[in-house]
Amino acid sequence: MKTYTKEVGSKLNTLLEKNYDAQKGYKTASENAQSIILTNFFERKSKEREQFADQLKSEITKLAQEPETTGSIAGIAHRTWMNTKALFSSDTDEAMLAEAIRGEKASIEDYNDVLNAEVVLPQSIQNVLSGQRNTIVNDTLTIKRLEDIK
Repeated sequence: MKTYTKEVGSKLNTLLEKNYDAQKGYKTASENAQSIILTNFFERKSKEREQFADQLKSEITKLAQEPETTGSIAGIAHRTWMNTKALFSSDTDEAMLAEAIRGEKASIEDYNDVLNAEVVLPQSIQNVLSGQRNTIVNDTLTIKRLEDIK
């Protein structure tokens, strides 16, 4: 039988794993980007996702649960795909931006799933998740603008 804290901890661990994936994905994008502006943007996003992961780990620990320590198989596959696209794409920056948008849309859905789940989250966790989700939404708009500039 799953207890309330284990259920919340499980949901947070899912987001934690996705943030590890995003952090590594942005690092991969920064390594593949040709534009220094995009390289810097992707590096900043990678560090931001690392901070998100730290916040989530803290909340999971407060629930006396064990935080995940790695990303997912899907994240590894996504980063491999990004490297492959960079290798064969004539416009690497455009390819990295498209993958970033795709990843951010998936992140928004993941956060919405947790925030809209039937389990009632403690207010502190809701605040952390809402803040992170809002940052991701705003960054998605920024990425779309960068894509339009290209």
